[in-house]
Amino acid sequence: MIATLDIEALSSGYADGSLTPEMVLETIYQRIARMGERPVWIALVPHDQALAKLRDTPKGPLWGIPFAVKDNIDVAGMPTTAGCPDFAYTPSRSAHVVERLQAAGAILIGKTNLDQFATGLVGTRSPYGICSSVFSSEHISGGSSAGSAVAVGAGLVSFSLGTDTAGSGRVPAAFNNIVGLKPTKGLISTSGVVPACRTQDCVSVFAGTVADAVTVLRSAGGYDPDDPYSRREKSCSDDIPAGFRFGVPSGTLEFFGDGATASLFDQTVARLESLGGTRVEIDFQPFDEAARLLYAGPWVAERLAAIRDFARTHAQSIHEVVRGIILGGDRFTAIDGFEGAYRLAALIRRAETEWAKMELMILPTTGTTYRIDEVLADPLRLNSNLGRYTNFVNLMDLSAIAVPAGFRPNGLPFGVTLIGRAFADEPLARVADRLHRTLPDAVIGATGRSLAMTPGLEPRAFISSRRPIAPSCPDKTIVAVVGAHLAGQPLHSQLEERHAHFLGVQQTSPGYSLYALPGATPAKPGLVFDGKGAGAIEVELYEMDMAAFGSFVALIPPPLGIGTVCLASNRQVKGFLCESHAVAGADDITAYGGWRAWLGRKTNAR
Repeated sequence: MIATLDIEALSSGYADGSLTPEMVLETIYQRIARMGERPVWIALVPHDQALAKLRDTPKGPLWGIPFAVKDNIDVAGMPTTAGCPDFAYTPSRSAHVVERLQAAGAILIGKTNLDQFATGLVGTRSPYGICSSVFSSEHISGGSSAGSAVAVGAGLVSFSLGTDTAGSGRVPAAFNNIVGLKPTKGLISTSGVVPACRTQDCVSVFAGTVADAVTVLRSAGGYDPDDPYSRREKSCSDDIPAGFRFGVPSGTLEFFGDGATASLFDQTVARLESLGGTRVEIDFQPFDEAARLLYAGPWVAERLAAIRDFARTHAQSIHEVVRGIILGGDRFTAIDGFEGAYRLAALIRRAETEWAKMELMILPTTGTTYRIDEVLADPLRLNSNLGRYTNFVNLMDLSAIAVPAGFRPNGLPFGVTLIGRAFADEPLARVADRLHRTLPDAVIGATGRSLAMTPGLEPRAFISSRRPIAPSCPDKTIVAVVGAHLAGQPLHSQLEERHAHFLGVQQTSPGYSLYALPGATPAKPGLVFDGKGAGAIEVELYEMDMAAFGSFVALIPPPLGIGTVCLASNRQVKGFLCESHAVAGADDITAYGGWRAWLGRKTNAR
């Protein structure tokens, strides 16, 4: 029985021979057969064809990793419907992003259901059936990338591709307890993607963990000269510092009467503060006004431009709600288009004042969720409510990533979105990964797979080699901290005073145990290698000058010291270790996966 499809687990299993891609494909097709193809899938790659493709697949970084694509993304030889049977065509070439993923070794399982022509945030606007949340058959899955999110949340693929214009790569992630990465516009080519709003469209990534989503982004992204909107990747001028500032709208946020989501959002803000972040109140008005432009402004006409001939000659083939939206684009003039562009530019300029206060913003991905029957009865208003905190992001050229943030009392998931400037994708993801991992008892989708058993996000510089991690230059060193020196903890200032640079979150290899040291002031843990622990103890990595490192080590009192710590990736760094005699009789907190999680449990128990 294959319990998990996360990328590191599959890749490690392939490497040590405990798994084969053939075994994984057999499990996936059995799961799909039990669930039935519809409404998640519009078209499946037959099992025998997937096996045949596997034999010809290069052994790249995603070798043998199963994935799905939204059915507005071309796959050679498979119909592209965009959720409309009469629109269907069969391309001879796959979309640029699909070609890149298959060149990296990923195995395509099929094409997924969507709100027709990627118009909607609900997942109810498709002739191929209505998707529901993996947690409730009565509640919406979110859209428009409905099937792509459900496929990941149900454990049918390791990752999937969606598209995101107004939030379609984020809203379904929230409703299915998974990660939705909306990259900076142009980082992933949209060649071979049926446009919704061509100037605003992004290919998005759904995955169970932030680490998996970024791993996919690293293979999927890349400059495409055939896409006029493709952009070359730029390094963000500044990483997000350990003591980052995050923006929260001033005043009362709109949760549409859903008190459970309001409470979960407040809890998530507190967890972000525990990571060392400082809450800053911002004026949300320019972002809110930009959000309204997407459907109340001339960008609706861009949806009509995408399928103008088909919409005018086959209007009755289009879903009633989608038809009304798209054909409504006819009312806008060229003058409206210019005035809309001027208004957006003014709002972006106003937003610069708010961005000067923060490194990132946190918002509810949605203020609430709805039952399927509620959306069918009131499709436009409720869809608009769902886009309140998502619609502005692409228009304002921002990066975003949605992560799970807990469950309501009724068992439905809630999510938040971290938003950053363009090209801040990986720095933003590192904060999102840390935030996700502070969530007690976090699991991936509805699979039951514990997030704590998966590796955290590694900085890009550490991906290409299996050698010990090396600092950026000879006069620096890297140290792993595990307790009171973590961001937001009492001794973190000792790192800040030495200008230590945060690199990311990792987990230890198996064999380490973590103990709460009795009588320590401030409270701190002891990490011991005893061959017993299951591993996956969370550590934070920091780089600092050797001189600063020397003064840092001098501050460490016994029974703690600095030794060599082996990470889950089999790479080694200097890090905090404890003398074994000091943990005799101490509480073994290894099962919590880290000091921060244990502290969170103590708080929640009060």
